[in-house]
Amino acid sequence: MLALVATSLVFTGRAYAQDDVLGGIRTALSEGNSRDLAQFFNTSVEVGIDGNKSTYSQTQAEFVLRDFFSKQAPTGLEKLHSGASDQGLTYEIMKYKYNGGSYRVMVYIKQFKGENLIDTIEFTKE
Repeated sequence: MLALVATSLVFTGRAYAQDDVLGGIRTALSEGNSRDLAQFFNTSVEVGIDGNKSTYSQTQAEFVLRDFFSKQAPTGLEKLHSGASDQGLTYEIMKYKYNGGSYRVMVYIKQFKGENLIDTIEFTKE
């Protein structure tokens, strides 16, 4: 019985941490804040904008997204769907709105050294 309670607490704690990460990511995206978003990046992160994908360091990815946000400042963000795979990958699909239209955003989160961090973020113009 004690093992079941301990397992439940560990699972609940991990889910809570993922929710915190996703909440922080949503806030950073809705504010167009590349610095806050970068705190959730793994040491390297894949960034895709309209099909052009590259792998960047945390710092490089922050600069790429700072440029993106400066050209497409956010006017709204809507969570569309989220889920998880059996391999521990968590994802969320959002709609990023700006004055010129919107992008579909896919964020993929993996656990690295006990932390839930962004592995991939993709923006696809709708």
